[in-house]
Amino acid sequence: MTHPINVLFLCTGNSARSILSEALLNDLGRNDDGSPRFLAWSAGSKPSGQPHPEGLAELENQGHVTTLYRSKSWDEFSKIGAPEFDIVVTVCDNAAAETCPVFFGPGLKVHWPQVDPAHIEPISARQTAFARTYRICKARIEALMALSADELKDHAAVQAIANIDA
Repeated sequence: MTHPINVLFLCTGNSARSILSEALLNDLGRNDDGSPRFLAWSAGSKPSGQPHPEGLAELENQGHVTTLYRSKSWDEFSKIGAPEFDIVVTVCDNAAAETCPVFFGPGLKVHWPQVDPAHIEPISARQTAFARTYRICKARIEALMALSADELKDHAAVQAIANIDA
């Protein structure tokens, strides 16, 4: 039996995009027998302290259980006993001049930028943005899951997923 592929989704606040990605991969990334093919975590370099309420609402609307998700610092993953990551995905948006954290440690590092829906106003536009963000995250997670074992080690193959837009 091979171990699950450990994936860390990383951004600045760990309140929206990274948590959506973590939830999606944990819920969808299972083998046919229900065992995890992927295990996902998320973190932020400057965590907001809590997941964004609209992000949690979108996850719940899509059938995900959200009680386990919290905004956390990447410091948790530098401690003894922390998982070793096979893939680290940053999701911050360079176009919005966000400072994207750099994760030092093992694992393939890729960048899948996405607009942060958390700061869009008014609330109706923010809710629409969260729904769109969810669709993009889901499409990217499905593309990741479709990769072969060899492709999951290929930087170009995993990085190309950033071009998927829903």
